[in-house]
Amino acid sequence: MSEMIEKTIDQVFREVCARTPEKDFIIYSDKDLRWTYEIFNNRVNDLAKGFLAVGIGKGDHVGIWATNVPDWLTYLFATARIGAILVTINTNYKLHELEFLIKQSDLKALALIDGWRDSDYVAMIRELVPELSTCERDRLSSEKFPYLERVISMGDRKHRGMYTTHELMLMGSFQEDDEVMALGKMLDCHDVINMQYTSGTTGFPKGVQLTHYNILNNGYNIGQCQKFTSDEILCLPPPLFHCFGIVLGVMAILTHGATLVPIQNFDPLLVMASVQKEKCTALYGVPTMFIAELNHPMFDMFDFSSLRTGIMAGSPCPMDVMNQVVEKMNMRDVTIAYGLTEASPVMTQTRTDDSLEKRVSTVGPALPGIEVKVLNPETGEECPPEVQGELCCRGYNVMKGYYKMPEATAECIDKEGWLHSGDLGIMDGDGFFRVTGRIKDMIIRGGENIYPREIEEFLYPFEEIQDVQVAGVPDEKYGEQVGAFIILKEGKILSEEDVRERCIGQISRFKIPKYVFFVDSYPMTGSGKIQKYKMGELALELLKERESAL
Repeated sequence: MSEMIEKTIDQVFREVCARTPEKDFIIYSDKDLRWTYEIFNNRVNDLAKGFLAVGIGKGDHVGIWATNVPDWLTYLFATARIGAILVTINTNYKLHELEFLIKQSDLKALALIDGWRDSDYVAMIRELVPELSTCERDRLSSEKFPYLERVISMGDRKHRGMYTTHELMLMGSFQEDDEVMALGKMLDCHDVINMQYTSGTTGFPKGVQLTHYNILNNGYNIGQCQKFTSDEILCLPPPLFHCFGIVLGVMAILTHGATLVPIQNFDPLLVMASVQKEKCTALYGVPTMFIAELNHPMFDMFDFSSLRTGIMAGSPCPMDVMNQVVEKMNMRDVTIAYGLTEASPVMTQTRTDDSLEKRVSTVGPALPGIEVKVLNPETGEECPPEVQGELCCRGYNVMKGYYKMPEATAECIDKEGWLHSGDLGIMDGDGFFRVTGRIKDMIIRGGENIYPREIEEFLYPFEEIQDVQVAGVPDEKYGEQVGAFIILKEGKILSEEDVRERCIGQISRFKIPKYVFFVDSYPMTGSGKIQKYKMGELALELLKERESAL
């Protein structure tokens, strides 16, 4: 195992800045925006000093509610420099979710963009904090949120009661470096530096507390699995508010002193253009992103010859998609990573020199420094190879715990330090793991355990199908029935009966979908994870519509 990085994010960042100040660190290809390590360091320093000037310091919780805008990363590194804790907020959150997070996380400051899609962030925060409209910027006193003292606009527009990023950086530029430097010496790599709220696919979101040590070491090993060097140029479409963006993306690039090409809002055309223009060597995405790129009508117009590696993660990858990514996008060294936010997030990952068969059919072996086991959910005993159980891990990557939720933490991390993922999987004889489903996603039909992944893998190769998800549909007689939710390729036609007939004789009768729904999209979390539990609700709505149409 490689030596662990026992440094803070800022220490690693400063070392790279000193080594290669003129090297590009962040490039927004469509904006023609390029920040070298040195230029970015100056921006970070000014913002860090601006934070201190308005009373934000070590241990304070700073929320960020924004898409992958350029200064998102300035906030990440500036908070890390002074030991403030960056609390990332899902861009899809609505009023109720935002209210819960601000309260539960004890936010002292909130930085936000004007809005995204159909959400007006400024209007929402004004509704939650009406005092913003009348108070001076340094005098915010919220009845509902006693901890909240600052709201910062990350956009160009000025809003009553809010500082702007530019104003904070300008204030910081007039401050001496002494306080920032002194604070840096007080920081410890085991301090919590980042709080990410789990997507909340079930129940209320929980604040996962991650340290410098957690995410730097995880990011480094994720990069090592892809054979990253300082020459890497990574195109990063996943959102920065999620571990996929921050750890697999930013921390893997930082620990290798390489270059990052973020995508502000996912658009397959922009991703492909950025890869070609910047000659990216690596590309990340959840399977639905790669599917959107591969199926784009302009796909053949782009040059992917610079690509070598990357990561597909976030949800199970259909084998056909993986094969197309290797063949059509030149990503011969593409890897698959698996984990969860509480694990910082990656616990297993395939390597570039694993066989394609292993890279397609497994999520790889454990990362260095992490133990991974398959445990029987009922007895807690370790399962032998090829026997299904719950995937659990232990090591440097396990979170510090959920913020102010000791009982939930104890349910997730047992007394021996094993983090329980809630995912079902098996280990093969070579130590490679396969994810077979989620304990709560498992369909139980009349006592038969059915794993959606198995049926999805069977249906996916149908030439008419672009994407398919299988989930349980409530049923009075059997408890649950199998429902298949299919997105068709453009111009293709498929009937419910076609789907069922092709299943007969190929998969067990009880696994054949009782219901087939043709949909345009899936209910998703902001980080690209499909919310299976919502599909049962969607099915009931669609069935009601069918009945009323008769």
